[in-house]
Amino acid sequence: MRYALFRAPQKIAPTTRNDRLCGCFIAACGIAAFTVGLWGCGSGRPIKYYQLNYPTTATVAPDAIDATLMVHTFEASHLYLDDKIVYGFDGPEMGTYETQRWAEPPVEILQNALVRGLRSSGRFRGVYTLRADTNGQFIVAGQLYDFKEVDSNPIVARLRYEVRLRDRKSGKTVWNHVYAHDESASDKSVSSFVTAMDKNVQRSVQEVQAGLEEYFHAHPLN
Repeated sequence: MRYALFRAPQKIAPTTRNDRLCGCFIAACGIAAFTVGLWGCGSGRPIKYYQLNYPTTATVAPDAIDATLMVHTFEASHLYLDDKIVYGFDGPEMGTYETQRWAEPPVEILQNALVRGLRSSGRFRGVYTLRADTNGQFIVAGQLYDFKEVDSNPIVARLRYEVRLRDRKSGKTVWNHVYAHDESASDKSVSSFVTAMDKNVQRSVQEVQAGLEEYFHAHPLN
């Protein structure tokens, strides 16, 4: 996957913040202190997992669009195929937290948010993951570019992705949309970042829903 589709080549730091702290400590110590330092850096900090909120209701409206949508897992950098929370800066460097993680990888978070958000809107006949239903005419897929904490002032939750609607009958992409937004966190804690990302994801689902409705109203199904 081409992570840097709309930006200059990225330099991805191979280590996490905890790893860098450990490395500095070990480098400054002698051989005798190496084992102690290594043990101290990985001394059993509990791993914390975070999840977003998804809508729970799913009632199809009487005037719903007569279309079944199948949401595919988005393509993404390998960083977003893992559950570690990614952080970055205004520059190209990025890293991951070792003990702060998502309950599921960001590509799955986005897929589930779209499925459950579009389904709960009641505006479509059916919304499923691609693996759950193979009879729908329209596939929702795309590319996830950013799903990370940006260490700025204030801390922001950066979400950026492209979403496409493909008609299986024609094999053509009939609609696409790029979502890009930075949601400010209330403070510098990871939990505040997660809350900001939750708001950002829900905002993006509403934007996608509006775009899909606009497309189907302009192109009624036969």
